[in-house]
Amino acid sequence: MTYALQFGDLLPYWDVLAWGLLFTVVLTLVATVAGVAVGTAGAAARTFGPAWIGRIVQVYVELIRNTPFIVQLFFIFFGLPAIGLGLSIYGSGILALALWGGAYNVENVRGGFLAVPKGLREAARALGLGPFHYVLLIAVPVGLRVSIPAMMNTAVSVLKNSAYLQAIGLGELTFVAMEKVAKEFRTLEMFAAIGVLYLGLVLTLSWFVRQLEYRLQRPFRGR
Repeated sequence: MTYALQFGDLLPYWDVLAWGLLFTVVLTLVATVAGVAVGTAGAAARTFGPAWIGRIVQVYVELIRNTPFIVQLFFIFFGLPAIGLGLSIYGSGILALALWGGAYNVENVRGGFLAVPKGLREAARALGLGPFHYVLLIAVPVGLRVSIPAMMNTAVSVLKNSAYLQAIGLGELTFVAMEKVAKEFRTLEMFAAIGVLYLGLVLTLSWFVRQLEYRLQRPFRGR
């Protein structure tokens, strides 16, 4: 028995796929911004804060990085309601992505903080800046600039991880595709289509990362 490809059967669903694609992009943007905030706060606490706070952040990072994302997602969506901390389907999805991205951004931003020249810290002390103002006015601006390319690579991974959110019924691109597959049974065509859409998104983000890296390194290139 041969399978006849019928990509034309997908044409009536391109508007639905476009909506799922847009929703995926919005989810990725929100989760990435939240993940950067979590990562920056965690990196600052681990680099400049008390040792006990640093250990708590380290436990969080190791827990997220060494467990499957799907387990984290199910824990948030199915587990937290058992102790009265239930979130909406959207809140659960964004929280799971943000915590995952935040854990990786802790290390990304911490690397940026450690790359800040020691001379800047000595200059800050000479100017009478305390630790808080040093972190706020010097370490964060300089460290984030160094770590932006790594954070953008994490954003690409957040985008790809968003496909797991279909497991809790969130209407992103993969969920929309599976819903239509259940009705039309055009499995190969549908997943080929969303594969192309994901590939386009990832390649676009990757191109943006390369352009950003080039622009950030331009001032340090020899003329």
